[in-house]
Amino acid sequence: MINVVRRSQILGLMTMDSGSATRFDAVEEVWIDDRGRVTYLSGSQGYTPLEQVSVIGPDAVLTYSSTVVSQPTNLHRLYQLPVRSPMSDSLGWIEDFLFDWETGDIAAYILGGDIATSFGERAVLYPEDVEVIDAEAVVVREGAKERLKSESEGLKGFISEKSQQVRNLVKTMSDRLKSIVSPQDKPEVVRVKIKEVHDELEASGKHDKNILQQATQFLLAEWESFQESAHRAGDRVKHALDSAWKHLTKKQA
Repeated sequence: MINVVRRSQILGLMTMDSGSATRFDAVEEVWIDDRGRVTYLSGSQGYTPLEQVSVIGPDAVLTYSSTVVSQPTNLHRLYQLPVRSPMSDSLGWIEDFLFDWETGDIAAYILGGDIATSFGERAVLYPEDVEVIDAEAVVVREGAKERLKSESEGLKGFISEKSQQVRNLVKTMSDRLKSIVSPQDKPEVVRVKIKEVHDELEASGKHDKNILQQATQFLLAEWESFQESAHRAGDRVKHALDSAWKHLTKKQA
């Protein structure tokens, strides 16, 4: 997943309308719906639909509009939610989680409590081992404890765990690639284009070669996720602006 962030990484970030560059809130919480998918970010001004997010950077969350809504129904706070076995035994709680800010899909859960003790106080649970999420608890599948990983091992392939320099360079390369990669490109073509952008940046002499290599290797491994994200970009902008307009006209009615 090319757009994965940790909940803890975005708390406190200011939210800004990318069109006017005006700040309108700050992220205080991340909310999931009944499907267990992230749908809103909230702050003191209200709730920002995730579909309105255009970019999550190191210093700010940029949005397509400054649309905020009053508290939606059927939202759940995933942070600190108890984790239980199918037999209702208490195992621990959600300490943090990673999610794709384009789709809202949870990428990994970071657990605390008894279930994580043998992993150095934190353990990684993957979505496929979650049976049910509701307002009361996260219920894990039978045998999930045996498939947990340590935080360092379980999250090493995610962009959120790379250094800020690598994440910045991945974004720089992605922005360049979006103009030259099409949905019809075959895997080998996408990989060639990634290497071409690598060569361009390397020839500029402006980037640390080791960091550039790490960013390139990440994109080569995540080429499919990048291609899907690039393909969704236009539809995402249109849908976000349509939703913001409907919300605005509804308020004015």
